[in-house]
Amino acid sequence: MGNTPSQPPHKSPTYTYYARSAGSEDDELLLKLQSMLLSDSEENHTRNGSNSTQNGKSVSPDSNPITIDKLYEWKEELLADPKNQLALNCFTGNDLSKIIAKTAKINKNNQDLFNVTVKYEGKPITNQKSSGRCWLFASTNVFKEFVKGKYNLDEFEFSQNYLYFYDKLEKSNYFLNRILECTDEDIDSRLVQFLLQMPENDGGQWDMVVNLVNRYGLVPKTIYTDSASSLSSNRLNYLINEKLREYALILRKMKRDDSEKMGAQSIGSAKKSMLQEIYNILSLTLGIPPKPDEEIAWEYKDKNGNYGRIKTTPLGFYKDILGFKADQYFSLIHDPRNVEGLYTVDKLGNIEGGKPIEYVNTSADNLKQAAIAMLQDNHPVFFGSDVGKFEDTNIGLLDVNAWDYKLGFGTDINLTKKQRLLTGSSQMTHAMVLTGVHLVDGKPIRWRVENSWGEYGDHKGYFVMTDDWFDQYVFQVVTKEKYALKKLTDYWKSKDYKVLPYYDPMGALARCDCGKSRH
Repeated sequence: MGNTPSQPPHKSPTYTYYARSAGSEDDELLLKLQSMLLSDSEENHTRNGSNSTQNGKSVSPDSNPITIDKLYEWKEELLADPKNQLALNCFTGNDLSKIIAKTAKINKNNQDLFNVTVKYEGKPITNQKSSGRCWLFASTNVFKEFVKGKYNLDEFEFSQNYLYFYDKLEKSNYFLNRILECTDEDIDSRLVQFLLQMPENDGGQWDMVVNLVNRYGLVPKTIYTDSASSLSSNRLNYLINEKLREYALILRKMKRDDSEKMGAQSIGSAKKSMLQEIYNILSLTLGIPPKPDEEIAWEYKDKNGNYGRIKTTPLGFYKDILGFKADQYFSLIHDPRNVEGLYTVDKLGNIEGGKPIEYVNTSADNLKQAAIAMLQDNHPVFFGSDVGKFEDTNIGLLDVNAWDYKLGFGTDINLTKKQRLLTGSSQMTHAMVLTGVHLVDGKPIRWRVENSWGEYGDHKGYFVMTDDWFDQYVFQVVTKEKYALKKLTDYWKSKDYKVLPYYDPMGALARCDCGKSRH
């Protein structure tokens, strides 16, 4: 199956299922907010201070302070401030984000000027359209820079659809195997329902890319182009997921009800037939892709107009033409809920027998250190973030300080990064590529981000990301031993995993459908 990165010969991987201690949930901040809310506690009681009655039952003021009297009172207090009367007129007739935007701050922080950039960035600016393939676009956008540099090309793009096809086929097998593992659980158990909720999807992670390129290689986009179903994947995903749910019920029945009559061989035969049906669906909607060892011919012209033609295979293109060793790269994450160390996510993967998802958790500063070192070495950086927060696509800006909720509403957003993870407010939703950084006295001020939503906004497909936004909403940077601190690479090489539960937000990028509602 998929190749795995080299491991120390004296130590096999170990997995410890990880449970965080109850611990502090930023108690200092919570106490501060609590004192603010309770400072006017006397005013939070109803006017008569007595219980009301609903449907014949007594309801205390504390359990439901929303009374008709209170509604009148709250309205009077709101409109007593003339600023709120102006805000009411503004907010009800206009886009909220435009009203609270700090225009001066946006102009200052949205400068497209960087003193460190990679040489072969962009061209073409890719577009995942209505699909959740950001991780495939981000990884191939990293890969393409090395081909452009090696062959002196102005433009080059890998086929994301090629990896997409084989990822969906492999994920279908991965799902059916997980279903077979838990047939002893009731169908309404949390695990089985979690698996059935989304048997496969467009999302993925760096280590899933590693599994795919090691097993299937890569091809240029000119060899295997997009189809209507890869550019808009909703209907295809619906069809495959419905078939996988159907197969799951069949396999559960075969294993549970007929375990003596239906042996492993019969279940295996049934699963092969199921996967062949999935292959047929994928082939008819995405096109029939080259096989990993099938000969392909790549033709190109370099910047000087010189023509070239190379015969190889998809695996040969990855190993020889690209020459990029993806399994030597690993993910640093910033997850303030958990201690520093090596993590994986239970039941998250794409290729059976492939390498697991691997995250080395550390500080945001260590993610930045590795990213800056890579950019200074002319190396683009795959990273994962929560792109929907404090983001303006029209002007191409990611900046937590560009909008003023306090000014508009008299209250601010106070959750920390840790609290957003704990409460489900934030998670990795999108993968992109860092291609530049602006340093002042060695410290990052802003970052240049290559996206995969086409040429939108003032920066034609790029974001300017402030360093404050990096702190709050970047969760992952993919690096290699050369660029990371030794203690972090030691964690990675140890293969001593703490296992996060299958529903953990650190698995969200591999389950999301980013981009579908945007372009």
